[in-house]
Amino acid sequence: MPENCSVIIDMLIEQRHIRRMTQKDLAKAACLTQPVIARLESKKATPQLDTLLKVANALGCDLAVVPAGK
Repeated sequence: MPENCSVIIDMLIEQRHIRRMTQKDLAKAACLTQPVIARLESKKATPQLDTLLKVANALGCDLAVVPAGK
């Protein structure tokens, strides 16, 4: 998994913990299943952009595209 993707996932996990949400809570808020959240957080596969966007939105976060080197 690319390092930048791993960093994004770590930030999403941190936000979930800050909000005191379980994986099940987050899955429900993101219209996903708990196993999808578990796979995302385990970093065993590179997640699809759509999944990252759903999770970020459910946590009240934005994902942004920033030119490399900025």
